[in-house]
Amino acid sequence: MEAPVLNEHNKQEYPPMHTAEHLLNGEMARRYGHGRAFSAHIERKKSKLDYHLPQALTDSEIKSLEDYINKIVAEDVEVTEEFITQAEAMERFDMSRLPEGASDTVRVVHIGDYDQCLCAGSHVQRTGAIGAFRITSSRWQDGVQRLVFKLG
Repeated sequence: MEAPVLNEHNKQEYPPMHTAEHLLNGEMARRYGHGRAFSAHIERKKSKLDYHLPQALTDSEIKSLEDYINKIVAEDVEVTEEFITQAEAMERFDMSRLPEGASDTVRVVHIGDYDQCLCAGSHVQRTGAIGAFRITSSRWQDGVQRLVFKLG
């Protein structure tokens, strides 16, 4: 099989943090039904994600999110990739963040059965490499929930 031709990614993320971001995004979308983060700042030391939510998350909801992600880290789940066409992707994913002029072949990143999304970034091979996940602060204002998190 010929190697797929993909667009180059515009940023080199820290793979453990970027993989943790996928897990948090997937679970936020499932639990609250308002989609993945509309704004993300992913860095090695700390990262932040912004979500549209009608009300602030409670302390117990935040703790539950932490526990959920740390459970997946402890399971040491495999992270895999799949290459599909944009036409196939349109049937499965929100394509609104795909850059204009993107290649016809896109990459889907799978974290076991926990998350799948289109992504051109770097990830760990197994979730155990993420380490301890901790939400360090949370702020809700005007329908936007910000979560700041760290690893380690």
